[in-house]
Amino acid sequence: MDDIMRYLLTTATTLLLLAAVPTAAAYETGEEDQAIDYLFAWPFIETDDMAPRGGTTTGPRPEAVTEPTEAWQRLQADDLDKRERDRRAILAMAGAYRVSFDFLETVGFEAGFEPAKPYRSWGTEYVYVVADEPGFVSLQHVLVMVLEQEDGSLSDPFVTKHWRQDWRYEDRDLHEFVSHGNWQRTMLSKEEADGQWTQAVFQVDDSPRYESHGEWEHHPTHSVWLGSEARRPLPRREFSVRDDYNVLVGSNRHTVLPTGWTHEQDNLKAITDENGRFDPERPFLAREIGVNRYERVSGFDFSAGDEYWDATADFWTLVRDAWAAQFEAHDRIHLEAEVDGESMMMTLFGMADEIADGAPFDREAYRERIETIFERHVRAGS
Repeated sequence: MDDIMRYLLTTATTLLLLAAVPTAAAYETGEEDQAIDYLFAWPFIETDDMAPRGGTTTGPRPEAVTEPTEAWQRLQADDLDKRERDRRAILAMAGAYRVSFDFLETVGFEAGFEPAKPYRSWGTEYVYVVADEPGFVSLQHVLVMVLEQEDGSLSDPFVTKHWRQDWRYEDRDLHEFVSHGNWQRTMLSKEEADGQWTQAVFQVDDSPRYESHGEWEHHPTHSVWLGSEARRPLPRREFSVRDDYNVLVGSNRHTVLPTGWTHEQDNLKAITDENGRFDPERPFLAREIGVNRYERVSGFDFSAGDEYWDATADFWTLVRDAWAAQFEAHDRIHLEAEVDGESMMMTLFGMADEIADGAPFDREAYRERIETIFERHVRAGS
């Protein structure tokens, strides 16, 4: 959690919790300064230096529910057509969760390879339904963090908007990451899109991350979606500590369960040039696996997250609209995340904080401010 807390302090407008795999109330191990005795997939490696990096701050750990959720029961209803059952599986990912994040390099592609330290963290997160239509579902993740302080008391909650996932049925128009801040339009054929759902994943500031497509499968015990391979920018857990590669090439598996869901990742750590071409001599450094486990909880107070999202949802709608206009207008887009020391993400979060703190929401005024930000940071790609 220390890495996240350092990041929280970088903005004067809010205690902003932010990371690609962050924590809201970091996991407690009690063993971080000790050697670990077991490391999955590396039986012969010295484990003294392989204690997971990630969170160390502590907070209340809510109990996971043990009975099937109402969302799971709705998913199991009889006489549903395939698209409706798919939609209910996606909607079953909404709700209140404790979330754990684990990442581990399992294969190295160079002689003498030594795996990087695994990443482990956990947090508390609410997933809100932003849109629910027969062929489109949008889910917004919001972190709510409560910290245990030195005197044993609990802090007030810290809230931040996290990532978003948009699901579209038989969508043929995808926007895929290339490299170095560039995304491009990719069109699926009608046959390729038949029965498939695309999942588009967005950063905390609603900028694009990656998009892939796949088909839902349903079983009495679980529902599962396996996405096509897609490139993505480095997450904060990686770019904040290393610079020896620049693209993740991976696939995702979402598995919906009676009391929650899992997000598994299979990623290649790749090196490309500015045009997205792999390094001919050294295209890949390593393969990593990731398991993000969303366990439904009860009894944790997410009301601070509700208040934030209620206050800022209209503002973030304007941001999403601005991105949609860019994608509609251009086949290739370039994002410059920082210009002259100004971070697009921090600027947008600062504006959202104004509204959350009680500033009146003048839709047109904020729309103009957002357009100005986009003019500085986003342009048509070449």
